[in-house]
Amino acid sequence: MKSFLAFLVAMGITVTLSDAGCKASLREPGWPYRGCMRNGKVYPLGYIERTEDCFHCYCDESGMECCSLSFKTIFYKKNECKLLFNKERCDYDVVQKDDPSTPCRSDYARMG
Repeated sequence: MKSFLAFLVAMGITVTLSDAGCKASLREPGWPYRGCMRNGKVYPLGYIERTEDCFHCYCDESGMECCSLSFKTIFYKKNECKLLFNKERCDYDVVQKDDPSTPCRSDYARMG
């Protein structure tokens, strides 16, 4: 329990310094598995480097804490460009609205 609490404090500090979103969930009483469930999949106890939905997580007997691996680009010309999530890289591409195969110019898209 102490290690999970220390993990939560460390993740809280990390979240305040970044755009990544974190979520914690407690295990339900009587949970029959040695692991934690996220989006219908059971993950083992310990550190999970990457889930199918682009989060890194820590699972222990009391619950699961997950933080996003992706950071959303916030500075781009919204009238000309749009964001597309790339699940393989766990990040966003900024592309032309009228032609998603064409990236926006670099002066239009800046990471925030």
